[in-house]
Amino acid sequence: MLFPTIEFGIFFLIVFTVSWAARWTPHWRKLVLLAASYFFYGWWDWRFMGLLLVSTLINYAAGLALARTAHPVLRKLVVTCAVAGGLSILGFFKYYGFFLTSLSTLLEMAGLERDLPFMQVILPVGISFFTFQGISYVVDVYRGHVRPERSLANLMLYISFFPQLVAGPIVRAADFLPQLHRAPALTRAHVGVGTVLILSGLAKKMLIANYLATELVDPVFFDPTAVGALDLLIGVYGYAIQIYCDFSGYSDIAIGVAALLGYRFLENFNQPYRASSLQDFWRRWHISLSTWLRDYLYKPLGGNRHGEAKTYRNLFLTMFLGGIWHGAAWTFVFWGAFHGGMLAIERYARRKLDAFAPPDGDPGGFVSAVGHAAQHVVGVVWTFHLVCFAWIFFRADSFSTAGSYVAGFARWSDPSLYATPFLVGLIALAMVFQFTPRDLGRWLAQGLQWLPSPVLGLILGGGIWVIWAVAPEGVAPFIYFQF
Repeated sequence: MLFPTIEFGIFFLIVFTVSWAARWTPHWRKLVLLAASYFFYGWWDWRFMGLLLVSTLINYAAGLALARTAHPVLRKLVVTCAVAGGLSILGFFKYYGFFLTSLSTLLEMAGLERDLPFMQVILPVGISFFTFQGISYVVDVYRGHVRPERSLANLMLYISFFPQLVAGPIVRAADFLPQLHRAPALTRAHVGVGTVLILSGLAKKMLIANYLATELVDPVFFDPTAVGALDLLIGVYGYAIQIYCDFSGYSDIAIGVAALLGYRFLENFNQPYRASSLQDFWRRWHISLSTWLRDYLYKPLGGNRHGEAKTYRNLFLTMFLGGIWHGAAWTFVFWGAFHGGMLAIERYARRKLDAFAPPDGDPGGFVSAVGHAAQHVVGVVWTFHLVCFAWIFFRADSFSTAGSYVAGFARWSDPSLYATPFLVGLIALAMVFQFTPRDLGRWLAQGLQWLPSPVLGLILGGGIWVIWAVAPEGVAPFIYFQF
């Protein structure tokens, strides 16, 4: 069930009405939301509801086991088994075909062809997201950051809550479970935030992302050899905006829907294309994943605590594995390895530059201000183009397509087929919003929250109608559903 559809609109109206009607009995309200979440997930394929339940039960049992033992060895065994169980489920459904295909290719190259047990494995929607949430819960219980949840219904709702179930954001137990232990309340602040985020998310997805996908990105990436360098450049810019608007749009809607149900999620994007370094980019892009990788992979590997060489190794391994998380294809492996390698190089270069020309504090003055501003602008432009280069491999269906795309930048004499004023204007408009005040959405929400409820309802309904009327026909799946 996709957010920008009539089916979801009807579904949410029913859930909203029934859940708030049951607010005086919090336990029954949570059961209503739990049933709605499983219905939402089962709408795609009811058979995978069992997989979601099994994954939850593994983590629930691990949490209870950790609560009952203080022995260090037993606690490590419990958390290891729980994490291994979750990753095994994820690995089978997501990487089984990729592993066998790669193995078959290696055997063929070595002249050792074998009949391998290939079979069609359907990738369950959102499996990466609910697996990572389960792992974070067990690890946080093990570390003592979260108390073991004794209510199975609460943990089931935490892992399956429908706004973020299939494409994030990845919600931490420490942020969400305490909210389930408090009486729910629908405040004007919730309504203001929900209205602004749902409308902004729908506009990003249905207008900007869908138009760029259908009229620019899809045709350019389908056959990069058929277009010239200008179209290839506009195409990768368009994809950078498309994937941002597509994914951040989903996150906005998810956070907004959760707010209307009385729950708070943390932001998942913070104007990533204004970043002046790759490190800054990853502090702004898919924040719930980047912080997850930091806390549950980078830091356990040693982080930056054991010297520069191991820090570079840990940066590379973290992003390399993050690339594999995004998809079972060598293009995603390259994308993660590229980001990991460039983060390490960036850190090394920054240390060398600081050693060669140490920062002299804040001397002030016009010349110093201009120098800092110029350095920042260069950093933003450089970082954006590094990210765009990596997006080519993220979007391409193969290394061959990516190679053709990169090679096509030599064809500057070919005329443009897709650089229309409308598409260029969409890209420019989206980039402008990367540099607006960060609190713009919060200011709008604070202004809306004082309006009468009927007016807020009209704004939300009217805004949805306008977006629906202007958007292209059809509803394209969200890009991150495949992850």
